[in-house]
Amino acid sequence: MLSLIGFATIAIIVLLLLRGKTTPIIPLVLIPIIGALVAGFHMKEIGGFFGDGLVSVIQVAVMFIFAILFFGIMQDAGLFDPIIDKMIGVTRGNVVTISIGTVVIAAIAQLDGSGASTFLITIPALLPIYRQMKMSPYLLLLLIGGSASIMNMIPWGGPLGRAASVLNVDVTELWKPLIPIQAIGMVLMIVLAVFLGMREKRKIISRYGSIEKAIASEQDESTLFAHKENSTAGITKTGRYWLNVLLAVAVIGVLVTGIIPAGLAFMIGVCLALPLNHRKADDQSKTIQKHAPNALTMATIILAAGSFLGILNGTGMLDSIAKDTVTVLPSFITPYIHLIIGVLGVPFDLLLSTDAYYFALLPVAEQIGTTFGIPSISTAYAMIIGNIVGTFVSPFSPALWLALGLAGLEMGKHIRYSFLWMWGLSIVLVLIAFFMGTITL
Repeated sequence: MLSLIGFATIAIIVLLLLRGKTTPIIPLVLIPIIGALVAGFHMKEIGGFFGDGLVSVIQVAVMFIFAILFFGIMQDAGLFDPIIDKMIGVTRGNVVTISIGTVVIAAIAQLDGSGASTFLITIPALLPIYRQMKMSPYLLLLLIGGSASIMNMIPWGGPLGRAASVLNVDVTELWKPLIPIQAIGMVLMIVLAVFLGMREKRKIISRYGSIEKAIASEQDESTLFAHKENSTAGITKTGRYWLNVLLAVAVIGVLVTGIIPAGLAFMIGVCLALPLNHRKADDQSKTIQKHAPNALTMATIILAAGSFLGILNGTGMLDSIAKDTVTVLPSFITPYIHLIIGVLGVPFDLLLSTDAYYFALLPVAEQIGTTFGIPSISTAYAMIIGNIVGTFVSPFSPALWLALGLAGLEMGKHIRYSFLWMWGLSIVLVLIAFFMGTITL
């Protein structure tokens, strides 16, 4: 019964998000509470679950608020204008080249193992280019998310750490056989970038007549390039511009090294960027007021997602779904349980958090597999490869909510745009791993 209630709760939330008819905080807050009440929990217990959920996302919410403010100030200062102009000059308006570059940049940014910092580094820098080229921002998020997911098969990434702790194996040894899969996955992401880039190019030409006309188009320029209107004239030729560059590099460097929490890094960055670019207190306040609405809107969604995760975890719905999903499978397919879960890994991202997938589903699947002679490590590889590609199409990912806020996009539209591509890539990688012998029967 708990599994059915949990599944119904998640299904209703996903459907409402996909329809895009309501702000995400409404289903994320109300539907889990209703589900918990139906499951027999009282409001005091639900309040406790809510508190636990907030603890899990509060740092992301704080980081998000100050990251939006920081990058907003940097955009106003014209920090990214030379980067945009240079990249467009190098690519000569080549949509495919920009798509490939997005995959490569995201892969490098993900080397620290943090999806949140990857989005914080890549989206503010690349989004203006996509806007100027009239490319879909959902393509940007798909390419960054897919590339970052594949690169996240690293020992210091969350998924491998969780799997290694469940199997009680060394995480580095677990990673080594996955290196060829990572390499193949990155090649496939570049191929996908070429294909989707060509498709995007056809759409742009169909709409504007040519790439050149799209770049020169004034459509939506008042909103897409509002930061240029507020930039200080000639700032790229002054010492202040280079101080902004140094500040941005320093903040990003702190993010990558992890010396201090990301939220604190952006707090400090904002406190330094405001007086650097605005001498008067009134101007500093106006700058905060300008960028605060976007920051606070998405921060509320992240906090709502924390409530959602806290209630589903606290009630045991996620664990129950994970265990019952395996036990209800027909007996004739249980010898292939690891392959089946691997193939369905991306859809599981819509039902389970990363913790539930690895700490609840993996132990059950591994136990069933061993009774049929399936090596535990093979079960782990099937589940890792099958699931990890879909990390950033999941409403359970706080980093994805951060990315959506940075890009000003909707969860439902992102899932519709990216889900099938990521699932297809996941299935291909599972099959490749099987034929390479990484996954065995």
